[in-house]
Amino acid sequence: MEILTVGEMRTADQLAIAAGTSGFALMLSAGRAVAAAAMDLAPRGPILVVAGGGNNGGDGFVAAAELVAHGRDVTLALLGDREALTGDAALAARHWTGPVLRCEPAVIGQPALVIDALFGAGLNRTVTDDARAVIDAINASGASVLSVDLPSGVNGSTGAILGVAVRATETVTFFRRKPGHLLMPGRACCGRLTVVDIGIPASVLDDIRPSTFDNDPDLWASSFPVPRIDTHKYARGHAVVVSGGVAATGAARLAARAALRAGAGLVTVLSPSDALAVNAAALTAVMVRRIDSAAEFSDLFSDRRLNACVIGPAAGVGDLTRQRVLAALAADRACVLDADALTSFAEAPDILFAAIKALERPRVVLTPHQGEFARLFGELDNKHPLKSKLERVRAAAARSGAVVLLKGPDTVVAVPEGRAAIASNAPPWLATAGSGDVLAGLIGGMLAQDVPPFEAACIGVWMHGEAGREMGPGLIAEDLPEALPAVFRRLYGRLNMSSYRD
Repeated sequence: MEILTVGEMRTADQLAIAAGTSGFALMLSAGRAVAAAAMDLAPRGPILVVAGGGNNGGDGFVAAAELVAHGRDVTLALLGDREALTGDAALAARHWTGPVLRCEPAVIGQPALVIDALFGAGLNRTVTDDARAVIDAINASGASVLSVDLPSGVNGSTGAILGVAVRATETVTFFRRKPGHLLMPGRACCGRLTVVDIGIPASVLDDIRPSTFDNDPDLWASSFPVPRIDTHKYARGHAVVVSGGVAATGAARLAARAALRAGAGLVTVLSPSDALAVNAAALTAVMVRRIDSAAEFSDLFSDRRLNACVIGPAAGVGDLTRQRVLAALAADRACVLDADALTSFAEAPDILFAAIKALERPRVVLTPHQGEFARLFGELDNKHPLKSKLERVRAAAARSGAVVLLKGPDTVVAVPEGRAAIASNAPPWLATAGSGDVLAGLIGGMLAQDVPPFEAACIGVWMHGEAGREMGPGLIAEDLPEALPAVFRRLYGRLNMSSYRD
């Protein structure tokens, strides 16, 4: 589940070499793995290898030689001069006995498979001139494409496309994934992703100490709340969700139902008087309580059993929402702040951040989408291609003192100290009205069960994605809470939770 930056992957290579595995041995393993994947992807027909001048190109030379040894028809084209190759790449080139063509658009043709070994994950300059023309020709060829390590043109640490990038059918990478495999738009270029072992021992991670992870159950399994046989609803927490006015009640109900499905023992929707009848008529297991003024909201928290609060889904933008957020924080409740709660502080974000940082042990999760993130963290919303979503969310968490979750197909969750997770399981049909409200409720339900905020956010994101996959195309937000029992069932089975009985 560890995700390594380009620099961390370079360190992993160096540590493996220092421990006795030669760099060329690693290249041989990588190239042979690429050849094996190529034969699976294209069982017959000609194969074109396009190689660059670095170690990525060396992997391509090894793969080409391996494929020829298996009787395949292989053409190899090099971007640059063979005499300019150095180190392990030059050694790999010496093992290739076939012709080396000049890599230009005309050489692409229509093979059964193109192996893209032009640029490695460390590319940090815009692709131009001959290289751009070759990548355009690969994308236009209609051939299946197998990329080595990362599609050429994608930056491995940020996922940015540097001018143009190969659109791969499959990508083979080595040892561990990189952020560019999971962050958009690079992720969309990777196709099916395969991670192979090339002989780097996992023990190198002890020295590297990665801080970025795939949002996988292995990351948070030890914090996942499993009810005991002797538990009761009051032991599972009581979440409250703030409703908007009579014309804006649905978002709070979506969040409340999700919090209940997530395992909170009790959930109450806090409703203004004009919406009380609407909310009461639409809710059953979720309770409703009339709350109008900021003072009433503050008094609510004299009841210590109300331990988690979701504020934001259609709550209304303005002073009342700001007062409610500050009251919940002052009461030291675990909070999910979403949507209108975030926009309400757009003109004075430091007031919100100061209130969070004043807490001895903040249990606050901010859940913006891109627009809300820009309003709250404008100066961090840097569009420069080498400033990644991952870096921006880390900076936002450090500035705010909260766990920050920036939504999207590549949702990123980060803590102020820098630990972060990237989601890889979100299906495209989650892009529907109310989906984010359900996510806020899921996180609130986890916080109510005393799950730490980073883990609560990660669990909510993962379960949200799995619920979307469970329902499939055509889902609407109301479907997501109803898909959660099946998600729980599979998760309990996967984690072999002894207290679970089907």
